[in-house]
Amino acid sequence: MPKYLIQASYTVDGLKGVLRDGGNARRQAVERMVESASGRVEQMYFAFGEPDVYLIVDLPSNVASAAVGLTVSAAGGVRTRTVVLLTPEEIDEASRQEVEYRAPGA
Repeated sequence: MPKYLIQASYTVDGLKGVLRDGGNARRQAVERMVESASGRVEQMYFAFGEPDVYLIVDLPSNVASAAVGLTVSAAGGVRTRTVVLLTPEEIDEASRQEVEYRAPGA
């Protein structure tokens, strides 16, 4: 299953929710959401500064990842940035693919 790094930055309202409900409540809410998209939270960490949260999640597809990002962002408490993570084996496979390319100005 593809892995994603999600970086989240809370809005003022989102921070108020964390202060009120706590970190464990946020983790449980995130786990329920990711599971509803047929995924799994591998790790979740809060951090100092921007971003406020780092998540590593397994999701079945880019479509599922986009659905999670759209849903979270539309709720207004968090801004997210998602990075697709690749395994060393996937990079090996990519390096063996032949791709035709002409550099700018070449």
